[in-house]
Amino acid sequence: MNKPLKRHEALQPLSRDHHQGLLLGWRIRQGIKKKVDQNRIFEYFRYFWKEHLEPHFQLEEAYIFNLLDPRDEMRIKAEDQHRELREIEMLLEKKGVERDLLDLFADKLEAHIRYEERELFQYMQKVLGQNELATLNEKMEKVHSEKSECWNDPFWVK
Repeated sequence: MNKPLKRHEALQPLSRDHHQGLLLGWRIRQGIKKKVDQNRIFEYFRYFWKEHLEPHFQLEEAYIFNLLDPRDEMRIKAEDQHRELREIEMLLEKKGVERDLLDLFADKLEAHIRYEERELFQYMQKVLGQNELATLNEKMEKVHSEKSECWNDPFWVK
Protein backbone atom coordinates (compact mmCIF):
# COMPACT_ATOMS: atom_id res chain seq x y z
CA MET A 1 0.00 0.00 0.00
CA ASN A 2 1.28 3.47 -0.91
CA LYS A 3 1.90 5.73 2.03
CA PRO A 4 0.33 9.20 1.80
CA LEU A 5 2.47 11.87 0.20
CA LYS A 6 3.66 14.65 2.48
CA ARG A 7 2.69 17.96 0.92
CA HIS A 8 4.32 21.29 1.73
CA GLU A 9 1.79 23.72 3.21
CA ALA A 10 2.22 26.06 0.22
CA LEU A 11 0.84 23.35 -2.08
CA GLN A 12 -1.87 21.98 0.23
CA PRO A 13 -4.64 24.33 -1.00
CA LEU A 14 -4.02 23.14 -4.55
CA SER A 15 -4.12 19.52 -3.39
CA ARG A 16 -7.54 20.20 -1.85
CA ASP A 17 -8.64 21.67 -5.19
CA HIS A 18 -7.33 18.52 -6.86
CA HIS A 19 -9.56 16.40 -4.68
CA GLN A 20 -12.56 18.37 -5.96
CA GLY A 21 -11.30 17.90 -9.52
CA LEU A 22 -11.13 14.14 -9.01
CA LEU A 23 -14.72 14.28 -7.77
CA LEU A 24 -15.73 16.05 -10.99
CA GLY A 25 -14.34 13.16 -13.03
CA TRP A 26 -16.05 10.63 -10.76
CA ARG A 27 -19.35 12.49 -11.02
CA ILE A 28 -19.15 12.62 -14.81
CA ARG A 29 -18.51 8.87 -14.92
CA GLN A 30 -21.31 8.16 -12.44
CA GLY A 31 -23.72 10.21 -14.53
CA ILE A 32 -22.73 8.32 -17.67
CA LYS A 33 -22.92 4.95 -15.88
CA LYS A 34 -26.38 5.74 -14.49
CA LYS A 35 -27.56 6.92 -17.93
CA VAL A 36 -28.40 10.38 -16.62
CA ASP A 37 -29.52 12.91 -19.24
CA GLN A 38 -26.20 14.13 -20.67
CA ASN A 39 -27.41 17.73 -20.58
CA ARG A 40 -27.50 17.55 -16.78
CA ILE A 41 -23.94 16.23 -16.70
CA PHE A 42 -22.81 18.87 -19.17
CA GLU A 43 -24.38 21.72 -17.20
CA TYR A 44 -22.53 20.60 -14.08
CA PHE A 45 -19.32 20.28 -16.07
CA ARG A 46 -19.76 23.86 -17.38
CA TYR A 47 -20.44 25.18 -13.89
CA PHE A 48 -17.44 23.38 -12.40
CA TRP A 49 -15.15 24.47 -15.22
CA LYS A 50 -16.06 28.13 -14.87
CA GLU A 51 -16.21 28.33 -11.08
CA HIS A 52 -13.48 25.92 -10.02
CA LEU A 53 -11.25 24.39 -12.66
CA GLU A 54 -10.30 27.31 -14.91
CA PRO A 55 -9.54 29.59 -11.92
CA HIS A 56 -7.42 26.77 -10.47
CA PHE A 57 -5.50 26.41 -13.74
CA GLN A 58 -4.91 30.17 -13.86
CA LEU A 59 -3.62 30.15 -10.30
CA GLU A 60 -1.20 27.30 -11.02
CA GLU A 61 0.05 29.02 -14.16
CA ALA A 62 0.53 32.37 -12.42
CA TYR A 63 2.09 31.18 -9.16
CA ILE A 64 3.26 27.57 -9.39
CA PHE A 65 4.58 26.66 -12.82
CA ASN A 66 6.60 29.85 -13.15
CA LEU A 67 8.74 28.76 -10.20
CA LEU A 68 10.33 26.30 -12.61
CA ASP A 69 12.42 27.12 -15.66
CA PRO A 70 10.26 27.47 -18.80
CA ARG A 71 12.31 24.64 -20.35
CA ASP A 72 11.77 22.28 -17.42
CA GLU A 73 10.19 19.11 -18.81
CA MET A 74 7.85 18.66 -15.86
CA ARG A 75 6.57 22.23 -16.18
CA ILE A 76 6.10 21.77 -19.92
CA LYS A 77 4.14 18.56 -19.36
CA ALA A 78 1.79 20.24 -16.85
CA GLU A 79 1.26 23.22 -19.16
CA ASP A 80 0.59 20.88 -22.10
CA GLN A 81 -1.99 19.01 -20.01
CA HIS A 82 -3.74 22.29 -19.14
CA ARG A 83 -3.80 23.17 -22.85
CA GLU A 84 -5.22 19.76 -23.76
CA LEU A 85 -7.96 20.00 -21.12
CA ARG A 86 -8.87 23.48 -22.38
CA GLU A 87 -9.08 22.13 -25.93
CA ILE A 88 -11.49 19.39 -24.83
CA GLU A 89 -13.55 21.97 -22.92
CA MET A 90 -13.73 24.14 -26.07
CA LEU A 91 -14.80 21.13 -28.14
CA LEU A 92 -17.55 20.38 -25.65
CA GLU A 93 -18.72 24.00 -25.81
CA LYS A 94 -18.63 23.95 -29.61
CA LYS A 95 -20.17 20.53 -30.20
CA GLY A 96 -22.45 20.42 -27.20
CA VAL A 97 -23.02 17.35 -25.14
CA GLU A 98 -21.00 14.35 -26.28
CA ARG A 99 -20.64 11.38 -23.98
CA ASP A 100 -17.26 10.38 -25.42
CA LEU A 101 -15.83 13.87 -24.93
CA LEU A 102 -17.12 14.05 -21.36
CA ASP A 103 -15.56 10.66 -20.66
CA LEU A 104 -12.29 11.72 -22.32
CA PHE A 105 -12.24 14.90 -20.24
CA ALA A 106 -12.74 12.91 -17.02
CA ASP A 107 -9.87 10.57 -17.98
CA LYS A 108 -7.49 13.39 -18.92
CA LEU A 109 -8.35 15.42 -15.83
CA GLU A 110 -7.69 12.47 -13.54
CA ALA A 111 -4.36 11.74 -15.26
CA HIS A 112 -3.37 15.40 -14.97
CA ILE A 113 -4.21 15.61 -11.28
CA ARG A 114 -2.38 12.37 -10.56
CA TYR A 115 0.66 13.74 -12.42
CA GLU A 116 0.69 16.98 -10.45
CA GLU A 117 0.17 15.26 -7.10
CA ARG A 118 2.49 12.28 -7.54
CA GLU A 119 5.22 13.79 -9.67
CA LEU A 120 5.22 17.56 -10.21
CA PHE A 121 4.55 18.67 -6.64
CA GLN A 122 6.98 16.09 -5.24
CA TYR A 123 9.61 17.31 -7.70
CA MET A 124 8.97 20.96 -6.83
CA GLN A 125 9.32 20.23 -3.12
CA LYS A 126 12.77 18.78 -3.85
CA VAL A 127 14.10 21.43 -6.24
CA LEU A 128 12.70 24.60 -4.67
CA GLY A 129 14.41 26.10 -1.68
CA GLN A 130 12.66 26.64 1.64
CA ASN A 131 12.64 30.39 1.02
CA GLU A 132 10.84 29.93 -2.31
CA LEU A 133 8.30 27.62 -0.71
CA ALA A 134 7.76 30.03 2.18
CA THR A 135 7.24 32.92 -0.24
CA LEU A 136 4.84 30.78 -2.26
CA ASN A 137 2.93 29.95 0.93
CA GLU A 138 2.52 33.66 1.69
CA LYS A 139 1.24 34.29 -1.85
CA MET A 140 -1.15 31.35 -1.71
CA GLU A 141 -2.63 32.61 1.55
CA LYS A 142 -3.48 35.86 -0.26
CA VAL A 143 -4.68 34.57 -3.63
CA HIS A 144 -6.21 31.14 -3.01
CA SER A 145 -9.70 30.83 -1.62
CA GLU A 146 -11.54 27.65 -0.80
CA LYS A 147 -14.63 27.47 -2.97
CA SER A 148 -17.69 25.71 -1.75
CA GLU A 149 -19.82 23.60 -4.02
CA CYS A 150 -23.01 25.34 -5.07
CA TRP A 151 -24.94 22.89 -7.25
CA ASN A 152 -28.52 21.75 -6.71
CA ASP A 153 -28.69 18.78 -9.09
CA PRO A 154 -26.65 15.90 -7.64
CA PHE A 155 -27.29 13.62 -10.64
CA TRP A 156 -24.44 11.33 -9.56
CA VAL A 157 -26.40 9.96 -6.58
CA LYS A 158 -29.66 9.15 -8.35
